[in-house]
Amino acid sequence: MKSPAACIMVQGTGSHTGKSIMTAALCRILRQDGWRVAPFKSQNMSLNSYVTPEGGEMGRAQVLQAQAAGIEPHTDMNPILLKPASDERAQVVLNGRPVGHLGAREYHDLKLEYLPHAVAALNRLRANYQIVVIEGAGSPAEINLKDQDIANMRMAEAAQAPVLLVGDIDRGGVLASLVGTLELLDPGERTLVAGFIINKFRGSLDLLQGALDFLEERTGKPVLGVVPYIRDIGLEEEDSVNLEELRASAGRLGDKAEIDIAVIHLPHISNATDFDPLAHEDGVLLRYVSQPAGLRVPDAVLIPGSKSTCDDLDYMRGSGMAQALLRLAHAGVPVIGICGGYQMLGTRIEDPDGWERRGAAMEGLGLLPVSTVMTGDKSTHRVEAYATSSIPALGLESGSPIEGYEIHMGNSVSESDYSLAIFSRDGVAVSIPDGAFNPALPVFGCYLHGLFENSCVREGFINSLRKRRGLQSLESAGRDWQEWREDRLDRLAAITRSSLEMDHIYSLLYTS
Repeated sequence: MKSPAACIMVQGTGSHTGKSIMTAALCRILRQDGWRVAPFKSQNMSLNSYVTPEGGEMGRAQVLQAQAAGIEPHTDMNPILLKPASDERAQVVLNGRPVGHLGAREYHDLKLEYLPHAVAALNRLRANYQIVVIEGAGSPAEINLKDQDIANMRMAEAAQAPVLLVGDIDRGGVLASLVGTLELLDPGERTLVAGFIINKFRGSLDLLQGALDFLEERTGKPVLGVVPYIRDIGLEEEDSVNLEELRASAGRLGDKAEIDIAVIHLPHISNATDFDPLAHEDGVLLRYVSQPAGLRVPDAVLIPGSKSTCDDLDYMRGSGMAQALLRLAHAGVPVIGICGGYQMLGTRIEDPDGWERRGAAMEGLGLLPVSTVMTGDKSTHRVEAYATSSIPALGLESGSPIEGYEIHMGNSVSESDYSLAIFSRDGVAVSIPDGAFNPALPVFGCYLHGLFENSCVREGFINSLRKRRGLQSLESAGRDWQEWREDRLDRLAAITRSSLEMDHIYSLLYTS
């Protein structure tokens, strides 16, 4: 009988220490070394999700890690996904399917009931791969949550996985974070910690050596590597896009940009990764804007998805963002809405059964001839489609092929012709209309996430904006997004490999 896969686990002293990126780096290194490797995270809290070929929903971070491992993503890699709907409630997605909305206290009390599902998913991966790299969540030393924690030490114990504890030195206080985390663990948990990784280091290693010596002497645990701060890696950090870093980089890149694209940062922004491919095209500045004054007069405005469309539409009106957006659209600035953004651009949103807000009947922004009714059925599908006509706002020609995925609740009906025809869902032939554009204004919306991962869409959109500005079209626009990510993953792996004691890490796998 074949032995189950060896496991190793990446935990952190807190959120955003680089656990997801470190897990992706290890997956790529192990794959390069010839191993069949898979990522795993028992519980992920994120509004950035993805649809697998089977139609299941999972967190984007594990999708990146699966790409690093050279395999198709599967919901076994992220069996529990929490999608916050407010500060105190979240939709629970179990094994790729929504099972309801729970409050923070309700979910905390039920966590251990979900543990068998997580362990079963991990065991399925261990039966099909040689190594599983497990990612933790937040910190393993949250005393108020440890009794029900199913993402950190309880999972390490279930897999008998040695733990690599990652600390972010760029934030400051990394020694206190690492030592303090270790001190707050139970003795049995402490023995599972095999060593430390110092992440996001800038400076001279010579000046850090005394601190590393102190850390090893104080804890009896080895420092397994110091990973430098990697600039412009362009890969998702942790469970979501780091919008603060994107804003900061926007300021640095503004002088070099020829095309200025503003993304409305909704309070409940979802799947912000939809626009990542645009940010990495030459000459494009992608800005996330939360106040109307920040819009200025961009070349285009993008409205992302939302986990709470009705609440975010209220925000648009209350903040003055809606009025500013309408002025720009009527002045000829292209406006594109995806998923929740598409719903907001329509004429009306109704929620008779209270899936978001009971009895809601709201006027939309009125820029698209579309009305939406919220329903309890959640569409999660990988799709193939084509443009049924030219879409001027998107710069897309009729017949252009598109791939993407749907993640939405609600059905939208257009009063005019639809812009897209979906002909395949999860590999099954279908005939489903989607999307709409305004014949009088440069406004378009649809349900398809991943739209800008299509080279023809990016090239058409960017060059249409360049044409409006009187700029020459770029042949390089629309470069292959997946190849770009592969190159970045290889770069990440090379830097990480040279920074870690990989022989020591391999020895942990051999003995686990």
